[in-house]
Amino acid sequence: MKLLIINGPNLNMLGIREPGIYGTEGYETLCRMVLDHAAARGVEAELYQSNHEGDLVDRIQAAYGNTDGIVINPGAYTHTSVALLDAVKAVGIPTVEVHISDVSAREAFRQVSYIRAACAATISGHGLRGYLEAMDLLIGDRA
Repeated sequence: MKLLIINGPNLNMLGIREPGIYGTEGYETLCRMVLDHAAARGVEAELYQSNHEGDLVDRIQAAYGNTDGIVINPGAYTHTSVALLDAVKAVGIPTVEVHISDVSAREAFRQVSYIRAACAATISGHGLRGYLEAMDLLIGDRA
């Protein structure tokens, strides 16, 4: 089984950007956690991060036919990107939306998720562990 873990804008700044909201662990820590979790579950995981919407769309499209599940934290594009929604719908790969913070308890504009309509589940407010929970949802009985 192959999982693609996609991170959108500013997630490369974890540990630096608003640590009171997103925590003090850096992006490298997240990557290590994800790869270690995948290895422990016997699955392959690829991480991808971009600050550019079109690059994220291209990576989702490239997953077609060779990826079994997507974990996506679209960052700010959660609240604005019909293009990401359409890309996830187009490839038909089971996808779980993840947010480090509890977006439902934040500003009103952050409570809107365009991509949610194409996702099997949303995990929000569980910190970096939310990524591992999303992976486990996609792995299902294989864990």
